[in-house]
Amino acid sequence: MMNPLEPVDHSALKVNQLLIILLSLLAFILNVPLLVALVALLMLSASLLLKRAAFGWVYHLFLKPLGWIKPDLIPDHREPHLFAQGVGGTFLAIATVCLLSGWFVAGWILTWIVIVLAALNLFGGFCLGCAMYYWFHRLGIPGFTQSPPEGTLPGFRPRKEVNHG
Repeated sequence: MMNPLEPVDHSALKVNQLLIILLSLLAFILNVPLLVALVALLMLSASLLLKRAAFGWVYHLFLKPLGWIKPDLIPDHREPHLFAQGVGGTFLAIATVCLLSGWFVAGWILTWIVIVLAALNLFGGFCLGCAMYYWFHRLGIPGFTQSPPEGTLPGFRPRKEVNHG
């Protein structure tokens, strides 16, 4: 059943994407697979259990109260963002297994895929995981219940004003 659009704070999502990028880059530069594992764990637990952005707490506890980043509420669905974060977390979990098993090239390639896709979302406004979610909905796959907001192509950031008529 399709839920109505609700205000989603895209500033929190952007902070989440930025921290995923920075921590994953730091893990690569310093060659610390356990940091990849930590980011994967936070992303997966936030997606599956907490139903929020893994690093949204940084935004809500520090950046927003200090006035450093203003809220950017956009009518949207939460489910595609949680799905996308879960896909990224899964890639990083598999990357961790690869890195800890000595398959360094495969592990770092998977990590870089997450970095590049998070950057595409942060800087380009396109979320491949969200697009996948909407395409799965269109194919009728159970559990994928939402359509993109009206006037929004699958995966692209919705406009602030959604036309309902």
